[in-house]
Order: sequence, then C-alpha cells, then structure tokens
Amino acid sequence: MKKQLLVIIPTYNEKDNISNIIKKVFSLPVDFHILVVDDNSPDGTSNIVESLQETYKERLYLLKRNGKLGLGTAYITGFRWGLENGYQYFFEMDADFSHNPDDLVRLYEVLSNDGYDVVVGSRYVQGVNVVNWPIGRVLLSYFASKYVRFILGLPVHDATAGFVGYSRRVLESILLEKISFVGYAFQIEMKYVAHKLGFKIKEIPIIFTDRRYGQSKMSKKIIREAFWGVLKLRFTNVKKRYQSHV
Repeated sequence: MKKQLLVIIPTYNEKDNISNIIKKVFSLPVDFHILVVDDNSPDGTSNIVESLQETYKERLYLLKRNGKLGLGTAYITGFRWGLENGYQYFFEMDADFSHNPDDLVRLYEVLSNDGYDVVVGSRYVQGVNVVNWPIGRVLLSYFASKYVRFILGLPVHDATAGFVGYSRRVLESILLEKISFVGYAFQIEMKYVAHKLGFKIKEIPIIFTDRRYGQSKMSKKIIREAFWGVLKLRFTNVKKRYQSHV
C-alpha cells in the first residue's frame, strides 16, 4: 500500500509523553505513520519507541541522532527520510500533547480536500487560544508573530507555530539544505519560503495546551535567532536561494 501520511515528532527527554502520544495518533481513524527523530535523549526516550515498534510494525519508525542538534535539523532530517520513502503529506507535531493529536485529521483534510499546500494549526487566527502558559510567554509568542507579519509581510497569524502540514510538492520545491535556522526561527523560515514560492497556506484554529510533563526547550538563544533571523529573511532572494528545480 502506498505510504501517504507521515507525522514527524522530534524528541529530547520525552519519556513521560512519547508512548501516550504514539498510541493516541495510531488510534485516529486515519492511517498516519510516525517518525520519531530522537536527539540521543539521556532519559531513554528512544528505548521506549523501540519497544513499541514491534506492536506498530510498518507504522512506527525511529531515527536516532548523536546529540542535541536542534528542532530545525530534526525536521529536515525527517522530511528527507519521508521523501525518500514515498510519503505524500508531512506533519510536524510536538511530543508533549501541546498539540492535540485529534487535530491531525483536520490538518490532513485541508491538504487533501481543500487544495492547500501548507496548513498551520494556529493559536492566533481566532483570538488567543493558549491554555496554561504564563502571560509573559503568551505575549512573547503573540507579538513575535505580529513582528514577523510586519517585517516579512507573511500572511500568517501564527508564524512560529509548530503544528504544521506540508504536501510533498512543497518540500520537493525547497532546497532543504538551505534552511538554516534551528529553533523556532525554523518555523518562520519554512512558512515564509513556501509563501514566497507561491504555495497556498491556510490557518485553522487549534487550542494549544502547555505540556504537563517534561521541560520546555525555549531559551534566550532561540529567541535571539528568531528576532535576527526575520531581518535576515527580509533581505534574502528566496527564489534564488531556496528554490529547487528538480
């Protein structure tokens, strides 16, 4: 059977969440496959995934990397693996249930039925739909997206969103080796490049719930990268730098 839908889940120390998130995704009424990209988690996250692979043969896959190499490179690794293995739709999702797995079905329907190339599970397309975040974190995230819209003219309300779906043709059209940012700036870069290359993006409202287990990966370094990265993108010739002609 042709492989269609790949959910890519980057992990670093997610032993408290990974088993439950995998089981939940596989309980959905759509045949999603999962690729976990683990950055050598010292808490044994990859061991848990390996223990589940016998149960979910040909649906659950694992790539183990040698160290904590960052969110952006994890997704790029996952995209490449999925393209090589024939998948048609790709979904980014956190391991910690901040993204509701039930919404994967809605993301897929937008790509498969509505003619869009990129779909964003958005916290801000209808007000502010964030649960259990400190107000400072909410404001930082909300105004970061406002900043991106102002500087780049990107027609997306939640530019840093990490719950995103891409059609295969989007990823085939981008020179993935040219994607340079590692933290949340990666999310901005991918959406901006897709937009500038002419792909259709749609946001759908989701409710984002802060993790109950484990620790956030946010840092000052990631914030700085996003701030300066947006300015760098503003003066980049996207088609010349990023467009694949394969």
